[in-house]
Amino acid sequence: MSYCVNCGVELNPGAERCPLCQTPAWHPENETPGEPYFATARPNVERAPRRTLAMILSSMLLSVVICCGLLNLLYIPNEAWSLYIIGAAMLLWIWFVLPLVVRWPTFLKLTADVAAVGLYVDLLSISVHGADWFSGLALPLLVYLVALVFLLSFLLRGGRHSRLTTMSLAIGFLGLLLLGLEYFGDLYFTGVWVPGWSLITSAISVALIIPLQIIRHVPVLREEIRRRFSL
Repeated sequence: MSYCVNCGVELNPGAERCPLCQTPAWHPENETPGEPYFATARPNVERAPRRTLAMILSSMLLSVVICCGLLNLLYIPNEAWSLYIIGAAMLLWIWFVLPLVVRWPTFLKLTADVAAVGLYVDLLSISVHGADWFSGLALPLLVYLVALVFLLSFLLRGGRHSRLTTMSLAIGFLGLLLLGLEYFGDLYFTGVWVPGWSLITSAISVALIIPLQIIRHVPVLREEIRRRFSL
């Protein structure tokens, strides 16, 4: 139904003008839709090349390193506080920029990531004149962490594991990590390992892993858990 836009009189479907004021009739149902005021779909924007993105990020991190290094020479030059920022920039470059340039296996990527953490901790030890704790505590912990990460990645290779298995491996990884943390800490501070809280956490880890594996190997329990928790 159409109405006159001037006086509001109801118009016949075929009327070309208003019979009262002779205003040209407007039939919105006969109008073809025009272009929308706003875009209805997101335009396809070409993604930036990986190397271009890597160059931009590298230039940003390098700029931060240079500025902080020069500022360190002018402000409190007797303290190497810029090493904290330089080490953080190095970590970010290895973690985010290097994968844009080099595509390597997971094993090598994990090695580079952990090595970057080791170098950063080494820079921190240099800045606080504490190289003894780096070689006596931080380095053994990093080596132990690398071994655990490689073991976990080896067990999870392929990605064809159930969530119950992944949860069990994650809990076991956490228990071993806490056990090694207390072990290397005791050796560094006291020279003797006295099992304490790490045994409790390890026992809790085992106590959690056992029922998860029972559920995994019992079809009735496994299907019930999947139905209730979507595992």
